Amino acid sequence: MLNIDTLRNKVETRQARSAWSRGVREYALELVDEYEEARNYNERDARDTAELKKWMLNGASDWEQYSWGGCSLIYNGDIAERLCTPSELKKTRNGERRPNAREEWLDTQARALYQAAARVCYAFREMMEETTK
Repeated sequence: MLNIDTLRNKVETRQARSAWSRGVREYALELVDEYEEARNYNERDARDTAELKKWMLNGASDWEQYSWGGCSLIYNGDIAERLCTPSELKKTRNGERRPNAREEWLDTQARALYQAAARVCYAFREMMEETTK
C-alpha cells in the first residue's frame, strides 16, 4: 500500500506563494484525508487517478456538486478567508459580497477544489510511478 503520509507530505511541501495557492493546498490536504477514509473503507489503494478522483468526490458527480452539497466549507466568510488576501477580504467585506460578477463563493470554492484534486492526483501519480520502478 502507498504511504498516505508521503502523499500528504508531497501535497503539503509544494510551494504556495499566493493566498489562492495556499488555500488550494488546504483543500488538497482535506482531499487527502477524504482519500484516506475511502482507502481504509475499501482496504486498498485506488487503482488509478480516475478511481482516486471518485473516492475524493465522496459520491458527488463533480466539484461543483461537492462544493454546493456541503462537503467542504459552507459559509462565504470561511471560503473567502481561505482563498483571499487581506485586501481582497476587505474588498468583499469578509465574503459578504460576491467574489466576482460571474460566481458565488461556492463556485469559487469548486474551482479551488478542482485544482486541489489535480494536485493530489499529480502527487499520487508520482508515487505510483516510483513504486513501479
